[in-house]
Amino acid sequence: MGKLEGKVAVITGGNSGIGLATAKRFVEEGAHVVISGRREKELKEAAAFIGRNVTTVTGDVTRLQDLDRLYAVVKEKHGRIDVLFVNAGWGEVATLEAATEAHFDKTFDLNVKGLFFTTQKALPLFKDGGSIILNSSVANVMGVPAFTVYAASKAAVRSFARGWTMELKDRKIRVNTLSPGPIETPALENAGLTPEQAQQAADQFVSQVPLGRRGKPDEIAAAVVFLAADESSYVTGVDLAVDGGMAQV
Repeated sequence: MGKLEGKVAVITGGNSGIGLATAKRFVEEGAHVVISGRREKELKEAAAFIGRNVTTVTGDVTRLQDLDRLYAVVKEKHGRIDVLFVNAGWGEVATLEAATEAHFDKTFDLNVKGLFFTTQKALPLFKDGGSIILNSSVANVMGVPAFTVYAASKAAVRSFARGWTMELKDRKIRVNTLSPGPIETPALENAGLTPEQAQQAADQFVSQVPLGRRGKPDEIAAAVVFLAADESSYVTGVDLAVDGGMAQV
């Protein structure tokens, strides 16, 4: 029997990268998964890759009506949620001098507002004793030049986990954050960098990682499975760094 046998899991940003790797691993562990993302074509491709026990819902987590539609599908199809992985996020380079209001608003809308209401609107369907995992970043404890708005948004995610751990303790719902280090995803290329700049940034990050490499999405997925499964039943309120030691030494 899988570690998530029979559980119903919702994953935002489940169409690529960490979200997709986690959705596939969840299904392999016996879960029924609902994944959301903004691009329908990528969601369909993700569902084909996962192969079974997956439902897709197109939507933007910054739009509350899209979240309502996501949870309406979950309610109709499964009637409950056991695990929520709030994974959708975004980052873009901008120095303090160069950052615009649009840059600030987009980052906080997705990483903070979207995450907040994704979690809030899941609660009526949440089974007592379930698990909420919030995707943060090692940037929440580091000083990373030109990523300060992103880092601040991820620090807010860490703060939410602490507060929600206390708010939801009577329902025995565990809330934890996961903080990846540099991972082999298109994130740097999507952060407003040229391919050359993205490679330079990746090399710089790797030089700060004791294990000497970027992590793989599957390595993050394995940690999410642990936080989702009953084997982490005495773990709540933590920030689990999966970063090759980058922010730990």
